[in-house]
Amino acid sequence: MNVTFGGNPLTLKGTQLKAGDKLPDFTVTANDLSPFKLADTKGIRVFLTVPSLDTPVCDLEAKTFNKKAAELPGVSIYVISVDLPFAQGRWCAGAGVDAVKTLSDYHLHSFADATGTYINELGLLTRAVFIVDGAGKVVWAQYVPEVTEQPDFEAIYAKLKELA
Repeated sequence: MNVTFGGNPLTLKGTQLKAGDKLPDFTVTANDLSPFKLADTKGIRVFLTVPSLDTPVCDLEAKTFNKKAAELPGVSIYVISVDLPFAQGRWCAGAGVDAVKTLSDYHLHSFADATGTYINELGLLTRAVFIVDGAGKVVWAQYVPEVTEQPDFEAIYAKLKELA
């Protein structure tokens, strides 16, 4: 997968996932500093990786999914970045985001390693979306080619409606 930032090529560490793969286990950090693992999730799940919630593009993406979450009963949405858990909590409170759960991969980069989303040059996560079914199988994987652009919201929502 070729990913760019402002048109400049970047290198992603690890192997990217595709539909049909099983989502590997991971351990990230919740806003209360507790460990959070794949086993702590169930049902249909959306995992979004973003470089930083403190940027306009990431802010808009997380808020967009937060609004859409109300229309997607039974779907859990997680936003993962390397922002510190404290910063994520402040951002959620300030942005009024309460329907998606923010998780931090700052410490172990476990989610990044499991999904091939770590940007070597920046030390951040690339923008990607993974939809995982109840059995832990990836049914949608999108690595957004240009980090400063949004994912394909309409195609993601269509896939989620298909699964519901």
